[in-house]
Amino acid sequence: MPAPKPWAPTREQVAAATDKRLADVLADDLSVVFCGINPGLYSAAVGHHFARPGNRFWPALHAAGFTPRLHSPFEDRDLLALGYGLTNVAGRASARADELSNDELLAGARVLEEKVRRYRPRFVAFLGVGAYRTAFGRRKATLGLQAEVIGETRLWVLPSPSGLNAHHNLADLARLYGELRAAVAPREL
Repeated sequence: MPAPKPWAPTREQVAAATDKRLADVLADDLSVVFCGINPGLYSAAVGHHFARPGNRFWPALHAAGFTPRLHSPFEDRDLLALGYGLTNVAGRASARADELSNDELLAGARVLEEKVRRYRPRFVAFLGVGAYRTAFGRRKATLGLQAEVIGETRLWVLPSPSGLNAHHNLADLARLYGELRAAVAPREL
């Protein structure tokens, strides 16, 4: 089935997306589930992950070697065939991740743990170190592989690809995402 044709929401549609939820892209036994902090309003309005122009998730994913070509957010379900999935720590859409309360992140972590135990991916890659620290009570967590696991699933922390994250440019993201790709690759080859 072809991917939906990309379209841009109106300002009214974006504003109306506040508190909407975005469907997970999950299946059993994936190599990596990429876990965002929460859906942005633009993504919730169009119904696809990391959809806001300027979000660097899709270019970083491709540059790191996860995808054979640059995918559109409207092709997010195509990741399943490549062995990857998408979800979020907190389900409700907001304009900025800092609009989420610590309680929302903590509750979201419990729901996420249930999903991970249900779907059993090899890795969960959290896209945002601050949200990971709060959600999982790991105040000193750094980027990269974490000591903690959920069941047999290994946890990896990556920078947020949001265009609002000025700490990392696309080249940095590609390099850091590439480190996860290298850890995943031995089983896939």
